[in-house]
Amino acid sequence: MADVAERAGVSASTVSRTLRGLSSVSPDVRARVEKAARELNFAISRQASSLVTGRTGVVAVLVPTLNSWFMGSALSSLGPLLRAADMELTVYVIPDLAERASFFEQLPARRNADALLVHCFDLTEEEGARLDDLGMPVLYVSQHAEGRPSVYVDDVAGARHGTRHLLNLGHRRIAFMQSPGASGFSFSSHARLLGYQQALAEAGVPLDDSLVVAAPAADKRAVAEALGQLLGLRRPPTAVFAEQDELAAALIWTLRRARIEVPEQMSVLGFDDQPLAEWFDLTTVAQSPSEMGRVAGELALQLINDSEADGKRHIVLPTHVIPRGTTARPTGSATETEGPS
Repeated sequence: MADVAERAGVSASTVSRTLRGLSSVSPDVRARVEKAARELNFAISRQASSLVTGRTGVVAVLVPTLNSWFMGSALSSLGPLLRAADMELTVYVIPDLAERASFFEQLPARRNADALLVHCFDLTEEEGARLDDLGMPVLYVSQHAEGRPSVYVDDVAGARHGTRHLLNLGHRRIAFMQSPGASGFSFSSHARLLGYQQALAEAGVPLDDSLVVAAPAADKRAVAEALGQLLGLRRPPTAVFAEQDELAAALIWTLRRARIEVPEQMSVLGFDDQPLAEWFDLTTVAQSPSEMGRVAGELALQLINDSEADGKRHIVLPTHVIPRGTTARPTGSATETEGPS
């Protein structure tokens, strides 16, 4: 820093103010300092700067995986936002319960970040209390955390709207296919099932537990077995609401392999609006993880920079149904609701 100051003809403190982006430096002086810094390949140390400001210039993110469309989309919009604010992004990936226990025991984000964004974790009371004691803003993304800042979609309302779309087409035998998630991680399955059940109840359609099945999207045999359960009912469904687009795509592949036409013989609805939804011409309930990441980043910066900001703010982002080619009106007497399963 002293070398940069000498070359630019200013004091070391002016170099520090310039490279930290403070507005008290004139444009002429800023240009001279930045030119000298480039010529000397000098960059200010975040660690040294944090000793002065008390900030690390880092936002940490806690995720269960990076191998998903949702996480990738959320982080892809968060990164540029933080870079524009001269902040860095640190990602902690804890995909299983063993690494999760280690993280909450050691809390590596402590003193290494100015805020923590928690994605898709069903925290225990003890884990939530541990994060509360970090001494930094902790935001919850894609989940509702009571009394804590959260950015999420209303999965119950989204699933309710999706089910209403099928009801409005005339379907009454509507199945729900869910994907079992890992214990301790929140993937909205229960909320979407609840929205499906609420829509049926509102329409006066009796709930039928035999129409709710589960299968991992990546397991072809499990999806085929779940579909077999539905087709083996005395009155099979005329539509299936799959809780994720990946599961809907696997279901469509299985139906076509069984020579069951979509949507002529079976309508299929997904949830998410992943890129594959367009390839499958899939009717789906759309959400935007990219927008969620951006909004969460903006809220994190607000909480970092403004100690008076609302630390319990909840931001609920919209969902909407996108009709495509995998849903249609049921044929024949499929709209009848009488009779046992």
